[in-house]
Amino acid sequence: MKKQLAPLVLFSLTLLISLIHSTTAGAATSGSHNITRILAKHPGFSTFNHYLTITHLADEINRRQTITILAIDNAAMSSLLDKHLSVSTLKNVLSLHVLVDYFGAKKLHQITNGTTLVSSMFQATGSAAGTAGYVNVTNLKGGKVGFAAEDNDGLHSFYVKSIEELPYVISVLEISQPLSSADAEAPTAAPSDIDLIAIMSKQGCKAFADLLRVSKALPTFKETVDGGLTVFCPTDSAVNGFSAKYKNLTDSKKVSLLLYHGVPVYQSLQMLKSNNGIMNTLATEGANKYDFTVQNDGEDVNLETKVNTANIIGTLIDQDPFVVYKINKVLMPRELFKGVKEDLAPAESPKPAKKKKTTKKGKAPAADEDADSPADGPDADADSDDEKAADDNGVSGLNQGFRFVMVFFSLFIGFLVL
Repeated sequence: MKKQLAPLVLFSLTLLISLIHSTTAGAATSGSHNITRILAKHPGFSTFNHYLTITHLADEINRRQTITILAIDNAAMSSLLDKHLSVSTLKNVLSLHVLVDYFGAKKLHQITNGTTLVSSMFQATGSAAGTAGYVNVTNLKGGKVGFAAEDNDGLHSFYVKSIEELPYVISVLEISQPLSSADAEAPTAAPSDIDLIAIMSKQGCKAFADLLRVSKALPTFKETVDGGLTVFCPTDSAVNGFSAKYKNLTDSKKVSLLLYHGVPVYQSLQMLKSNNGIMNTLATEGANKYDFTVQNDGEDVNLETKVNTANIIGTLIDQDPFVVYKINKVLMPRELFKGVKEDLAPAESPKPAKKKKTTKKGKAPAADEDADSPADGPDADADSDDEKAADDNGVSGLNQGFRFVMVFFSLFIGFLVL
């Protein structure tokens, strides 16, 4: 009897282990770390922790996976603060201490060829000149590990200890001194002095920048920067594909369309990910709503109008209180494009219209970039609710399956004992 039951017991045990693994793996890759809480357990790093929050770097750290924080204690932070850097400049310096790769204490001493260059968040933001945002990590003799910014000769800061590690997700290491970089410490322009057009033109949004340059909307963008401004800049290909629709608008409607791509408040990517809902724009005024909905889909952030849906695909600049994101479509407000979506996706059959995008032979959907967005209205809301229910049911199903296997496994163990 025991021999007959053994294969079934083994199968149940294997299934149980698989379920436990999938559950723990999911927990380790979704919202599994918070740098503010990690450092709050270590009072000696309270100043460093405070300025990560002030500069909004904490939000960026929390949304990333596979990251290393080179933390400096309160005494080392004092030497950095004695330089009296502006908040925006201090953000550049601290972002140099955030490596976009994982280095635990063990990995530091196993660096191939003893030295490596690692990109930091200062490099990733595009604020660094050339390779100034890279950090040199060198495994020295005697077990010491040194760190230095790429634009600074010599290793002046060294590994002290590991503060906390979540393998291959986040590592927080203490280093002896702040990393010094002439480029990171260079004075940054005041928000109102930032050349919005130049920033967008250099990073794949030149077509939109050119429209804004000659528009009466530009002064509104400039006047809003100091108080906080978030800009959603469509890519050149998106604007070029939209040019025919844009030319058909009156001058006043063109201004409204451009203003629709600006939000009069600073919104970091982490803020957008945690604050789903309706967002007013620079075009919002009285009865003219000109709003859209921010909706997250995992790590993706979607901007949903009543006509189409755009996705954030990159960050051009993030310098509180000013941030510019690159999006893959021109946002189309319903106030300017009433009936467009109904023409693209007939109300009487919204679901088949959505399924039409994926053909049996894998053919691409229609070329019109704005026509491929999901249908809006009650059916769209229902679809969203169904998806959410499906997600909830998936979790519930996993828990029920887990309990079932536990009971099943316990019964077989009982039979074996008997």
